[in-house]
Amino acid sequence: MGVLDRAFAALYDPILGLAERTGLAEERGRLLGDLAGHVVEIGAGTGANLPYLGSEVARATLLEPVPEMATKLRARLDDERASGTLSVSRIEVLEAPAEALPVGDDAADAVVSTLVLCSVDDLERSLTEIRRVLRPGGALVLMEHVAAHGFRRRVQGVLEPAWKVIGRGCHLTRETLLAVQTAGFDTTEVEPWHLPGGGPTGLVVAGVARNPA
Repeated sequence: MGVLDRAFAALYDPILGLAERTGLAEERGRLLGDLAGHVVEIGAGTGANLPYLGSEVARATLLEPVPEMATKLRARLDDERASGTLSVSRIEVLEAPAEALPVGDDAADAVVSTLVLCSVDDLERSLTEIRRVLRPGGALVLMEHVAAHGFRRRVQGVLEPAWKVIGRGCHLTRETLLAVQTAGFDTTEVEPWHLPGGGPTGLVVAGVARNPA
């Protein structure tokens, strides 16, 4: 694993700390609080979404391809289990990328993707995999970077080369919402949002994209 990946894993939570305190945590709760059944999360990172999974979630499969992030995720899971704060009893952590999900067809009631699709190597393949594992009518719960328009798009373009290094592959100008729609999801419940304090790097969409029945 590279030095930048180790640094990113170490700094991820502190970097997002202010955003979490000023609105990001509340948005996570809004998006995740009503999930139920089997929830699969891609790019689970250090486990920022764990506290927002409610008691209606029977099983959670957390997928993280970066070994150092997966190590921090397992440590956080152990800590939360020890403190008795978790509502979900059946949780597993697997090291796997979004392009090859180790989950059966139609096995998930919901797939969670927060600030992940902007950095996957193959967006089209990742969305194909998500549709494969989601049951008909299942929910893709997302909060994802999207390209802006006009002047802000030009600013994103200037920032993107450095940002992809800092954010370990994050593409600020990726047409993520269009890709989700092209993959066949109903995005009626997805709306623009902005990461607190994110400036030109904070433009996202958030909500639920439905896998048609």
